[in-house]
Amino acid sequence: MDMEKSERKGRVTLILAAASLIAGFGSSFQYGYNVAVINSPAPEMQLFYTQIYEDRYGLMSDNLLTLLWSVTVSMYPLGGFFGSLMVAPLVNKFGRKGTLLFNNIFSIVPAIMMNVSEVVESFEIIIVARFLVGICAGLSSNVVPMYLGEIAPKNYRGAIGIVPQLFITIGILVAQVFGIRNILGNKEGWPIMLGLTGIPAAIELLLLPFFPESPRYMLIQKGDEKTARKGLQKLRGWEDVDEELCEMRVEEQSEQAEGRLSVLNLFTFRSLRWQLLSVIFMNMGQQLSGVNAIYYYADSIYSSAGVSNEHVQYVTVGTGAVNVFMTIAATTLDWMPYVSIVCVIVYVIGHAIGPSPIPTVITTEMFRQSSRPPAFMVAGSVHWLSNFTVGLAFPFLERGLGAYCFIIFACICLATLIYIWVIIPETKNKTFLETSKLFAQRNKMDIVAEAGDSEIKATGGESSEQEIKNTFL
Repeated sequence: MDMEKSERKGRVTLILAAASLIAGFGSSFQYGYNVAVINSPAPEMQLFYTQIYEDRYGLMSDNLLTLLWSVTVSMYPLGGFFGSLMVAPLVNKFGRKGTLLFNNIFSIVPAIMMNVSEVVESFEIIIVARFLVGICAGLSSNVVPMYLGEIAPKNYRGAIGIVPQLFITIGILVAQVFGIRNILGNKEGWPIMLGLTGIPAAIELLLLPFFPESPRYMLIQKGDEKTARKGLQKLRGWEDVDEELCEMRVEEQSEQAEGRLSVLNLFTFRSLRWQLLSVIFMNMGQQLSGVNAIYYYADSIYSSAGVSNEHVQYVTVGTGAVNVFMTIAATTLDWMPYVSIVCVIVYVIGHAIGPSPIPTVITTEMFRQSSRPPAFMVAGSVHWLSNFTVGLAFPFLERGLGAYCFIIFACICLATLIYIWVIIPETKNKTFLETSKLFAQRNKMDIVAEAGDSEIKATGGESSEQEIKNTFL
């Protein structure tokens, strides 16, 4: 009987798989799609900007066009930053699933705005819509990993945690394919291409309500054991979920001394010091690696490297395809342009294997229930501010330094590698409480849990956790 129970713990049920896929497609897909959607149609869109501006005010300078385009690109990550600031209050009020459903407002409305921008002859509406869809991405990039991390069994948390990044890369690839000039990357097609981002949101809005809310949220934050149990039974595919509910209660008891944490006191809490520093370093390293510069400005980069205009769009699609493949797996000379293509693809492969999907998985595992929402809020803010910096600054860096601008990104990648190698512990197959214990040693703090009238210090072994479990069994 025990062997049978042990075997089925690793099971990915149809409900769990479907919830992961719907959340990934409805939310994470949009993040990737909107990263790359304005790359290929950029010349046509810039021509639209120029025509509208000159009809109103007269001649437009190249510097002004560069500035307007940089603002259009960077409004997306700026919106992402503001979306990240909304994570903690929304997930605590509406839940993880509820926040994802609410978030679709910030996709459907801007999709309509971008679709009609040419008809109303306004480039300003595109800039505003990019900000709004950025809010959608800022929320989804934090809430989807949080939701999936909380509904997944611990031995599949890493695999399920890759789902958001997989859909981000698929979204990038789909945008690059649609951006081919014979499809939608042309004068007539770009408004349609921008508006398609609302379709995944509509699908998620229709289907996600049929799936369970995070059982951890329902039990620990709402105190609704009945709904939590029912949700776990659906997700796991069997009736006996007492052991997992017990583990959640252990986590709840262990963090009672901390209370409900806000972003402000998260920075002053000594027991979370290294977790918080790690989240900041990993997200800065992920975004300041410069990878999104490739997606925002891929055609420009390849053109600068000497790739012909006819071939640029297909090379860009190839880069996106390699990114999807590697995410699934992880996980003046004539030939110089092709060397540049190989270097960019290898660069994307390196990012897709680790820096891209892992920070959100690690953030879910490093923090417990009460500190997880503000931690994702900090992670998302750093992520999107760094993304915004790259999106806004890259055209000027490329103009000033040329290909040498990537040396800056290489140094940041090296610094991030050293930090992860030295500081981050292995979290595979560990519960959230066990991961907290690993960091407690580095923080020189004990994890204190209250069970009944006794106080148990959980600092270094399984016995303390088992003692707490026994109080619930």
